[in-house]
Amino acid sequence: MRKFVLICTLTLAALAIPLSSRAQDEPRSAEAARTAPNFYHLVFEVEERGADNKVINSRTYTTTVSTDSRNVSIRTGSKMPVATGSYSTGNSKAQMDTQFQYVDVGVDFDISRVTEIRDQLSIQLVAAISSVADTTTISDVREPIIRQNKWEAPVLIPIGKPTVVFTSDSLDSKGSLAVKLTATPLP
Repeated sequence: MRKFVLICTLTLAALAIPLSSRAQDEPRSAEAARTAPNFYHLVFEVEERGADNKVINSRTYTTTVSTDSRNVSIRTGSKMPVATGSYSTGNSKAQMDTQFQYVDVGVDFDISRVTEIRDQLSIQLVAAISSVADTTTISDVREPIIRQNKWEAPVLIPIGKPTVVFTSDSLDSKGSLAVKLTATPLP
């Protein structure tokens, strides 16, 4: 009889171990499903506006981010040569060479800390936009003038709706520059 009770106890214990370990695994998979990252397609639209607030130039930049993204960057532009001096390559003044320094001109976006808050998306955004100004209206200026706009801020945008996140007046005209952002969830 003791052997029978011992065998029954061991059998019940053996059956209970897999049930308890299976029960511990189920919350982990449910937790993993809750913390799975969500992906978003981001569309940045940079608009130059005239004095009448009508768009005179527009450029679009896109990327994909997820809620577990560390840092995402968009870089586009050109290197602009700027003369910094000249030097003689021989004994005559006719043999002069010019020294140049190259300046980056273009659009940079840095995105980090992507978080969902209900039906909105929160991101830390850095936007830097630079271009070469028109110097034909300025007398005696032969070197390029570089225009720069730079913003850095946490932004909160509604998902699926285009939203102006940054804007500033132009320094050399009555126009303005605006950055519009749209976030669309990916399946």
